[in-house]
Amino acid sequence: MKRILVDINHPAHVHLFKYFIQDAQSAGHEVVVTAKNIDSVTDLLRLYQIKFINIGNRKDHILLKYIYEFVHFIKVLLLVRSRKINYGIGVSLVLPLVSKLTPMKSFVLDDDDLTAAPISGKFISWADVILNPDALAHEKRGHQQVCYPSYHELAYLHPNRFVPDPTVLNEAGIQEGETFFVLRFNAFKAHHDAGIRGFSLAQKLELVKLLSAFGQVFITSERSIESELEPYQLPVSADKIHSLLHFATLFIGDSQTMTTEAAILGTPALKMNSFAGRLSIPNELEHQYRLCYSFSPDEFDGMIAKIKELLIGSDVKERWAHRKAVMLNEKIDLTSFLIQLILHYPKSIANQKPIFSANESSL
Repeated sequence: MKRILVDINHPAHVHLFKYFIQDAQSAGHEVVVTAKNIDSVTDLLRLYQIKFINIGNRKDHILLKYIYEFVHFIKVLLLVRSRKINYGIGVSLVLPLVSKLTPMKSFVLDDDDLTAAPISGKFISWADVILNPDALAHEKRGHQQVCYPSYHELAYLHPNRFVPDPTVLNEAGIQEGETFFVLRFNAFKAHHDAGIRGFSLAQKLELVKLLSAFGQVFITSERSIESELEPYQLPVSADKIHSLLHFATLFIGDSQTMTTEAAILGTPALKMNSFAGRLSIPNELEHQYRLCYSFSPDEFDGMIAKIKELLIGSDVKERWAHRKAVMLNEKIDLTSFLIQLILHYPKSIANQKPIFSANESSL
């Protein structure tokens, strides 16, 4: 039996690791989960009946963020020593440091370009194994780098793991085949989001006015929603959002994660923020698989034009389903890959190639 620590710092990480936790426990291994005290994180963990250790409250001020991470580091260090943890996995800055002071081996997933998150990249460079999607294979991160043909989102949205639930339509008050849109607006409070812009309130209102003429609009927001937009607030529980995205006509937002989620679910996704054109994974989804579009905050008119083009187009969802199938044929179930990688470590990477192909994912 192995003792595995999973460090959760964001609601997206709950989805990323929920099947990993389940599969590792089913295989007879002990899994300890640490989590930031964020409602959207802890609510999801409880919803999926995942036991966790509260590691502290999130901070927004940049100085307080680093103080929090130091406290986070100390708590995880003490936990790893007391529970004799063998392996730690997460999208985490503290696991690489803890692994330098304990026998624990650290596995850190990172799907951000180094140019977008240089500080995180420095901490992650101390991990025993750095796991990157193959879209980031051009970034040479040392001998501990392992690249795989997948995305974080395919840990939980790969067809092996996810089947859309049509009852979400009734919950949202939508008839099957009805046109509707999902919008997501971020707070941009992460350390690597400094200076990053998304939609202004005026742009959000213009977008809602346009889309409302074609169908229902549902908005999900990282923080509290503006009063003008409250009538459009998402009416379904957080665990149903991916099913709603699957059935949606379009997704529009400034969220990196939800743009990728919508794209790989086969829903046309349009993103507008300052990262447009600067990130390898969205660029791959946009240019290689033609599943999404990216716009900078100064290209709002161009986004509106593309939305109108898609709205009057025929068989849009059918075209995206074909593009999705092409993408899935070249990508793997990330959860299965991670389970095999860790449970057979170090043999699993002793003779590893720079990139594992879909046929090599069984290790």
